[in-house]
Amino acid sequence: MDQRVITLFHESIEAKMHAGENLAPLIAQASNIIVEALLNEKKVLTCGNGISAAHAQIFTASFINSLEQERPSLPAFNLGTDVVSFGDNANDIFAKQIRTLGQPGDILLLITATGNASNLLQAISAAHDRNMRVIALTGRDGGDATVLLDTQDIELRVPVSAKQRIHEVHLLTLFCLCDLIDQQLFGGAT
Repeated sequence: MDQRVITLFHESIEAKMHAGENLAPLIAQASNIIVEALLNEKKVLTCGNGISAAHAQIFTASFINSLEQERPSLPAFNLGTDVVSFGDNANDIFAKQIRTLGQPGDILLLITATGNASNLLQAISAAHDRNMRVIALTGRDGGDATVLLDTQDIELRVPVSAKQRIHEVHLLTLFCLCDLIDQQLFGGAT
């Protein structure tokens, strides 16, 4: 059992190191896009399913609350948390919320391990309809989400097959984004 734990830690470290080396420029670019939107008084809308939904909530909480340093709250809204809004068909709830709340210049931060969930694909299309850029954290081969992204969007893909590794890297990526955004907007310790 001890060896299994050690193996899992090593797999996690390897996945993070590989992703960090490959994604660093894209994570930096994504943080720049978010900072530009914030400086233009825009907001970030987040969404995901399952564990990815929890990650979207963590990102939103990190924006509204301070992560490492005290600072003003940043405008972010996590889609899909208002279960009363779901109605009879929750399949298009993200798209409906984007069409209602999203404004041109806002950012959709979409998190998905597989990139194939219909409600997330609809969210990408709705964001484009609202002239919003999409930053998609994906896994494996990116799934169908990759096809919907356009040249203004950024895909932060973790090309591993194990979902737990994808989720671990996604969470670290979100914390990296928050750190870079805080540094650009508020400075502080590096």
